[in-house]
Amino acid sequence: MTQRKPRSDSIESWVERQISDAEKRGAFENLPGLGKPIPGAGKRHDDSAWLRGYLHRENVPADALLPLPLQLRKEIERLPDELRRVRSEDVVRQRISDLNKRIVDWTRTPIGPQIWIRQVDAEDTVAAWRESHPLTRTPEPAPTVEMPAVTKRRWFRRK
Repeated sequence: MTQRKPRSDSIESWVERQISDAEKRGAFENLPGLGKPIPGAGKRHDDSAWLRGYLHRENVPADALLPLPLQLRKEIERLPDELRRVRSEDVVRQRISDLNKRIVDWTRTPIGPQIWIRQVDAEDTVAAWRESHPLTRTPEPAPTVEMPAVTKRRWFRRK
């Protein structure tokens, strides 16, 4: 569009004239994708097709669209699988603590559907983690032996 629309012409007639002039010049010949199907044209069309396409293009997981309580529940379900890859008990406890903190935060100010979510029991989860990691158990501390108190004599005594 290098020209301005004349005031006397309607928008439809002016656009149609622009298209017909471009066809006469051959602007629509040898375009890339000529004779190829339009992507997604043969698929079933529904209202959320564009959303699925967007999520796929942007590499966003579909779980990101769920309400927060459902996201938390899914995270609780996936927790044992994620913890299998962890090598340190401190990291396991930290992840459980972070998840429980987010659950408590949601419980205090619930946004979204009212779904009951129980906190993760840290001791049970750590015990299950220890069973799946027998070699990474933390050694039990050696028993401490109390040494008798040694009293020092002062080198200088007052009389």
